[in-house]
Amino acid sequence: MSNMPSNAEQATLSTGTTTLAMVCKDGLVLAADKRATAGYMIANKKTEKIQQIADKMVITMAGTVSDAQLLTKLIKAELQLKKIRGSREPTVKEAANLLANMVYGNIRRMSMIPGIAHFIVGGNDETGNYIYDIYPDGSLSLIDDYISSGSGSVMAFGVLETMYKKNMSTDEGIDLAIKALNAAMQRDIASGNGAMIVTVTKDGVKKVFDQDIEALLKHK
Repeated sequence: MSNMPSNAEQATLSTGTTTLAMVCKDGLVLAADKRATAGYMIANKKTEKIQQIADKMVITMAGTVSDAQLLTKLIKAELQLKKIRGSREPTVKEAANLLANMVYGNIRRMSMIPGIAHFIVGGNDETGNYIYDIYPDGSLSLIDDYISSGSGSVMAFGVLETMYKKNMSTDEGIDLAIKALNAAMQRDIASGNGAMIVTVTKDGVKKVFDQDIEALLKHK
C-alpha cells in the first residue's frame, strides 16, 4: 500500500501491499501486512489495512492511501445511515455494491492522475458469510474460496492455490493466511513489518493476530 504525499509524486510511485481473504466452513479469515510505502521508502510500519465497517463486516485495502482512507470513511458512514433509515443491518451484498459504486465514481472523477484503491469485503449476515472483491475500476466479484490483492498477491496466490481446502476451519485458515503472507513478505519489498489477521463469523469480528510473523513461525 503506497503512502502518496502529493499529486506530483503520485504519477511515479507504485502501489504495494498484500491482503487476502478466504472462506472457511465456520466463517471468514482476512489478513494483511502492515507496511505502507512511498516509492522505495517505508513510510509506515504499523498501517492497519483491515478496517471494520459494520458490526459483522470488514474490508481490506490496497492502493493509494488517501483514496482508501476516504472511501473507508464514506462506506462506514453510508452503512450507518442505511441501518438507521432501514431499521436493519445492511447485508454484505448491499455493502459491497455500495462500496463498488463509490470506487467506480472515485476513479471516473480523476483526470490525468487516477486514484487507485482495491478492496476486499468480508462479512456475515442472516444468509451466511460472504467475500466480495472490488477491483480498482469498481468491478465486483463474489468469491467462494479465496482472493488476494496487492503487489504481493502473486506469492500469496501460490500458497493459497496449493494449500487451500474447501470446508477448512477458521483455525486452519489462520495458519494458511500466515503462510501466504510470509511467502509474500519474503519476496515483495512493499509488503512486511508484521501482519493483522481477523475472523468474521456469526458472532462478529475478532482480531486474532497482530504481530511479527517471523517471531510466530519460529515457535511453531
